[in-house]
This record gives sequence, C-alpha cells and structure tokens, in this order.
Amino acid sequence: MSAPLDWWKSFFEGLAVDFWGAAIPPEATAEDAAFLWKHLALWPGARVLDVPCGLGRLARVFAGRGCAMTGVDISERALAAARENAEASAHDGIRYRRAEMRDLPWPGEFDAAFCFGNSFGYLDDDGNVEFLRAVSRTLRPGGRFALDYGQTAESVFPRIVPREEMVVAGFHFAEETRYDPLTGRIENVFTFARGDARETKLASQRVYTLRQLVDLLRDAGLRTMVHFGSPSEQPFGLGSPRLLLVAEKPGSSAA
Repeated sequence: MSAPLDWWKSFFEGLAVDFWGAAIPPEATAEDAAFLWKHLALWPGARVLDVPCGLGRLARVFAGRGCAMTGVDISERALAAARENAEASAHDGIRYRRAEMRDLPWPGEFDAAFCFGNSFGYLDDDGNVEFLRAVSRTLRPGGRFALDYGQTAESVFPRIVPREEMVVAGFHFAEETRYDPLTGRIENVFTFARGDARETKLASQRVYTLRQLVDLLRDAGLRTMVHFGSPSEQPFGLGSPRLLLVAEKPGSSAA
C-alpha cells in the first residue's frame, strides 16, 4: 500500500499530532535548540522562520530568548496547539501562518530559518527543490538555514526493518516500512493507539544521500557550511540516526 503524493495534507491531525507532541522529551528539544542557536548564529532580536513548525516546540524556545519568530504549518490542529502552548508559556507574540511549506511570502525577511523534526522530503523531487528555493528567498544575504533529516540513504538503509512496535508516552505505536527503489521513497504505515482510539495513516518520504542534498541546496542558492550526525556534533556517516546540516545564503548584510 503506497501513500498518495499529497499524504501530508491530511496526515497531521488527530492522534498523530498528539503522539508527536508527547513523544519528544524536553531534553531533545533543549539539544536541538542549543544546536540551532549556535550554528544559525542567533541573537535576541533575530528574525527566524520555523517551517514546518508543528506544535512550535522550538519556536517557543527562541521566542523566549528574544527572537522574532514566524512558524508555518499546513496542519490546523498543530497550529491550534502551537498557539495554545505559546499563550500558556507567555510567548504568544509568535507569528503563525497556516500554509503549505513552499508558500513563504517573505522575500529577504529572515536572518535564519530551520526545518526540524525530520520534515524534509515529503514532496516529490520538484516540490522538494521548490521548498529549498522558497526558504532561500526568505533569507537575507548571509542568512543561514538548518535542515534536520532522518531519511538520508546513509541513515535509513542500515536501520530499516519491516515492522516496529513500541509504547511511548501512553501511546501504542506501530510502524511498517518498505523502500521503493523505483521512486526512491520510504513508504510507511503508521498506527497510533491510545485507550479506545486508534488511527492508521500512510506516509512517504524521499530518500537522498548527503551528496544529493548538498547539490539541491546549491541549486537553491544555499552553500553548505557544516553537517553532523547529532546535535552534539558527532560526525555524520553510515548508520547516523539523522543528518543535521547548516547552509548559508551567500552575500553579506549589516545585520
């Protein structure tokens, strides 16, 4: 069973949103935030784009440090929770916008941008390139972009198994996985269950090598600066759980 190409339009609703909100521990958010603060060279007052922002876990951290945050996501459920969480944590000045991740109408506005939570590769090849170009257009010269991607070929092929099950934060979670070599995509069937509630959803992500990503970023006008296999800056290589990559838009600015 293959996911439709636009699976992401309806995936992030219901139990899926609740699960991802509960499954990421605070220490993981703290590690991600420390990595981004350092490698995006952020400062209080920096204008920062979080796309897609999901529940806003990182946007709230940086808003609390004085950054002017903008979050974009297609999921109304996720954005509603993000706004509620921001208000509860006294960071309700974050600008949230419901839109598809390529719809970024802010040319040259941001000092930095990031795509975290393994949210890259959802689109087809043309769409993924359009996303990177859209992000590049939003950055000022010298602005930086950070990408968190868990589906590189180097990461996913050594660990792929047909099925996994686990209990996380009160959820029973099951994941069925296969790789389609003709499309170069990982196909997933996710099952989320909590109490009497149960949802099954299809998802699909494009698999790229690090080398391919560097080329895609270059074609989008972004120069890769560094890449790591973890927020603690472990080297990236075969078997790394994720890729953390930082790129820069060439040029300079007085900012």
